[in-house]
Amino acid sequence: MTQPFSIAIHGGAGTIVREQMSETLKTEILSALETSVRAGYKILEQGGDALDAVTAAVLILEDSPHFNAGKGSVFTHQEIVEMDASVMHGAHKQAGAIAGVRHIKNPVCLARDVLRNSQHVFLIGEGAEAFAFEQGYSFTEQDYFYTDRRYEQLQTMKEKGAFALSESKFPDDRKYGTVGAVALDQAGNLAAATSTGGITNKKYGRVGDSALIGAGTYAENGNVAVSTTGMGEYFIRQTVAGDVAARMRYLKQDLQTACDTVINGELKAMGGEGGLIAVDGAGQIHFAMNSSGMYRASIDAQGEVSIKIYADE
Repeated sequence: MTQPFSIAIHGGAGTIVREQMSETLKTEILSALETSVRAGYKILEQGGDALDAVTAAVLILEDSPHFNAGKGSVFTHQEIVEMDASVMHGAHKQAGAIAGVRHIKNPVCLARDVLRNSQHVFLIGEGAEAFAFEQGYSFTEQDYFYTDRRYEQLQTMKEKGAFALSESKFPDDRKYGTVGAVALDQAGNLAAATSTGGITNKKYGRVGDSALIGAGTYAENGNVAVSTTGMGEYFIRQTVAGDVAARMRYLKQDLQTACDTVINGELKAMGGEGGLIAVDGAGQIHFAMNSSGMYRASIDAQGEVSIKIYADE
């Protein structure tokens, strides 16, 4: 019997308004989601490792200006980009994470290299970049990350004196910008990856859940791989990704029950909005959200492709 393999990705969850979404923008977002999920699936199909698959999928989203990670990252109060990312491989619970990097084009790749090529799990700021340059990464100028959309968001938030995502003219400006992927490979390995530019107008070197193993990212072979997206402070407090894994491990809850209980139960009760993607050891995929939408796509164990935006799809 052939070992099943599957992959799921997300591009952020939150308030995504149909009426404000132009057909052109919708087409571009759906295209990017499809390119991403197919890039990861191709690696799985060829017998590649789940970690490489999730990294490849997230890299595509980081290179798109439509998602808050890599190229499309939001600006801090100081009008710079600071990015976070993490990955986890389920075989031996190996993990790699970075936070506050400013000159790395694809943070998810650096997180993977922390896992594979260092003795550490979590590197930050200048230290993370020093490690990157030792690994042969190129220095990427801040100009690369500049987009008119993100700059407009920052100015709107500065005027309001706030530090969340902006409510200007775009259809998803109250979307919590994170991208991520989870996968099961043909060897039975589970892996997860998450990457973000954080929140608009953030100060003081703020880091959310995307860089934190057990909050934004988790993978455990034979159990589950999870990547989250939402209001980072709440996801950290609720250790969302780890909670899903624990419910499946100790309470023997199935994938859907564990995910929905966390997202629509305790997290929602404390005021946390967002969602997650998850895949279990049998290749079953589940998307959970308590928001109006989440950019998401998957290719399941039967090879069926699914690409969606809104919660009611």
